[in-house]
Order: sequence, then structure tokens, then C-alpha cells
Amino acid sequence: MERILGLDVGDKTIGVAISDLLKITAQGVTTIRRVGRKKDLSTLQDIIDEYGVGKIVVGLPKNMNGTIGPQGEKVIKFAENIKNKFGLEIIYIDERLTTVSAERVLIEADVSRQNRKKVIDKVAATYILQSYLDGLGGEL
Repeated sequence: MERILGLDVGDKTIGVAISDLLKITAQGVTTIRRVGRKKDLSTLQDIIDEYGVGKIVVGLPKNMNGTIGPQGEKVIKFAENIKNKFGLEIIYIDERLTTVSAERVLIEADVSRQNRKKVIDKVAATYILQSYLDGLGGEL
């Protein structure tokens, strides 16, 4: 069985989450500090191999009116690099408000501002992947 990888791609970091084998729940894995396309893809390769990933869900930042802006274009370009390198299916999920939701959960959990910065992208990736898994609703 293959797992699904969830990514929250930013300019400085990539939040990473992984599904369980039954594709019911998403768990945060890590936050990758971006250093360059080649190194970023190499780090993702290690995660893909370790977890047996068969599909990748990428959060697509859209403008509030639903259009894709410059940040969305960057994410699509990076996701296309992933698709070309690994040959895995890429699914885009509207990520508007996922970081806001992640921040709210961390504040409610009384996580300090400094510690929130360390995990916010991983939590956002978990939200992105979980919203995709919830939408599957047993259609596997």
C-alpha cells in the first residue's frame, strides 16, 4: 500500500505531512528548510522512499477571489519539478486559510510564538493533506 504525501510549499520552508496506510489520517512529519531546488528535491526523495509515497497533495495558495497569483505560480512550478523527477501524481488543494487554521490551533494549544514558527508549516501541510483525505470518503 502506498501513502500520500502532503506539502505546504513556501519560499523558505516546505511543511511535510504523510497519510497513514489506510489513507484516513494525516500526520505532520517535518519542515524542510529550503536551500535550493536540487537539495530540496533530494530531501523529498528520501521522504518519498522512506514512506512509500504513491501520490502527492500540494497546497495551492490562491488569492481570496480564487485566482492564482505569483506565489501560486511558484508552487505549481516546484510541483511540476517534483512530478517530472519522481513521476508521481500531483493533486492541488486550495490552501487558503490553512495557515490561519494551523496558527489558531497552535495558539489554542498555548504553543509559544517561537515554537509556533518551528511547526506552523508542518501543521499546515497536515491540514492540506487531511482535507484531501476527508474528501476521499472511502472512494479508495
